[in-house]
Amino acid sequence: MPEAEPRVRGLAALVPVVAAAALYGWAHWCYAGASAPSGTVALAGGAVLVVGASVVYFACVGGSRSVFGALFLALGLLLTVTATDQAAARAEVALCAVRDVQEQKTSSAGEGLPGERIVYRHVLNCPGGYPDELTDDRRIAAAGGEIRVAYDPRHRVSPALEGANSPWAAGLGAVVLLALSALLAGAGRIRDTA
Repeated sequence: MPEAEPRVRGLAALVPVVAAAALYGWAHWCYAGASAPSGTVALAGGAVLVVGASVVYFACVGGSRSVFGALFLALGLLLTVTATDQAAARAEVALCAVRDVQEQKTSSAGEGLPGERIVYRHVLNCPGGYPDELTDDRRIAAAGGEIRVAYDPRHRVSPALEGANSPWAAGLGAVVLLALSALLAGAGRIRDTA
């Protein structure tokens, strides 16, 4: 594939920023908006943004850098959605009393699979009655204790211990991949002007 003109590649360096901002806005509305679209519409809209931005980037950059740059861009955009989901999915926090803790042993059948695993089911008494339970791989609190639980009032995702699903790791990964994508687009432009 022939190299794109330097001016076009320079504009391609802006594609990751514009695409990430658009996708963040879309995902935030889909996850936290009061009038959010259905899951099918949300997924289709997000897919169009990710694929469309990658195709525009690929067409603008040209050359071998366009393949890796478009891949970094797509992965960075997917991490942007993940960070948005983790930030918005469990927007409410409740202080809940632990009524009971039940241990469940699970095992996997087959060779080479993990052995027995214990899952702790914490039965909760929360203001408003929800969430009523929290499961984890470890005992979070004993019966009679209190824990802070992050939850989605619309019940789209299961509750989690407050702070357990931090968006920072996904957000940092998104920034790194989007920056690499922008640098790859701009690298040819710098070489052409030198």
